[in-house]
Amino acid sequence: MSTRGGGRAPEADVKTTIWRPNVRVTLDEYGEVEDTESGGEDASKQGTKRKRAPRTKGPCEHGVKYRSNCKVCSACPHGKRRSRCQECRGASFCEHGRIRSQCKECGGASICEHGRRRSQCKECGGVAICEHGRQRSQCKECGGSQICGHGRERRYCKECGGSQICEHGRIRSTCKECGGSGICEHGRQRTRCKGCAGGSICEHGRQRYGCKECGGSGICEHGRQRYGCKECGGSGICEHGRRRSRCKLCRVDG
Repeated sequence: MSTRGGGRAPEADVKTTIWRPNVRVTLDEYGEVEDTESGGEDASKQGTKRKRAPRTKGPCEHGVKYRSNCKVCSACPHGKRRSRCQECRGASFCEHGRIRSQCKECGGASICEHGRRRSQCKECGGVAICEHGRQRSQCKECGGSQICGHGRERRYCKECGGSQICEHGRIRSTCKECGGSGICEHGRQRTRCKGCAGGSICEHGRQRYGCKECGGSGICEHGRQRYGCKECGGSGICEHGRRRSRCKLCRVDG
């Protein structure tokens, strides 16, 4: 407002607006402001904030890069990784006692639509299958990691002391004296037993690999048993061109 003389009105006549924030407070029964930030609890009763351990970089004291992968640092009482120990009921095992991702009944992620492990399925083009159609680790031509210096699977090699060789010098699963899992109730290899309908027995009642009608892998292109074929250079033919088991010269040399 202006006066008649054109001057300004005195400061007493000027009205000013004070901004007040819209703050709501809670009053207790005595009319005092409650302390809502501390949740109404005494600060002395609150627990102290837990301090985290310092972040570690590099390997642990046993030389393993990630401490969680170290068998000593994260081991269970049985000397295994806790998540992968059946006795400790690790999280990696399902109710059927198998690795969860590899269990067919649980529908594990590693099982393909053909009911096999995805990485080892030829039809799915699994990464573990080499260009020769074999398991990469077990392929001699690819120099698989499971092939020893004698050209055999390391676990089945007697000279290398393979883990699958028993004290009798046989494959553990097919040893009768050891009660191997591959021996059936008839005292034969389970896969080759007709009475047990073994997987190696074809519909004609023969060993599948040696059946001509089924086109078994043991039959060569000449229609003979591969190991006994001279033209194919079968392992059953000696250097004298005869059956190794019937050659007199081989017996003398031996």
